[in-house]
Amino acid sequence: MKAARRFLEWILIASIGGGNRVKILIKIFEKPYNANELSKTLNLDYKTTRYHLRFLQKNNLIISSRNDYGKVYYPSDYLERNKDVFDEICNKIGKKDK
Repeated sequence: MKAARRFLEWILIASIGGGNRVKILIKIFEKPYNANELSKTLNLDYKTTRYHLRFLQKNNLIISSRNDYGKVYYPSDYLERNKDVFDEICNKIGKKDK
């Protein structure tokens, strides 16, 4: 669990763009979204949203339904297993109310 905490803190707090990644993950935990929906819902630039989705997928925090246009994103098994750590980080940075 300690390694998961360090990893998630690096992804979500210590690196540039962490705030946007937190917002994206919170939404994806609510329900599956595609990039366009996330961009509109979070009022983020589409290219920025795509960048963060690729980053999160590369780091095994999200998975996608397919590999073409309109793919939908879900939390990965790793993120699901460490949801309590994710929630603690969100509360720590004030992004989510418990």
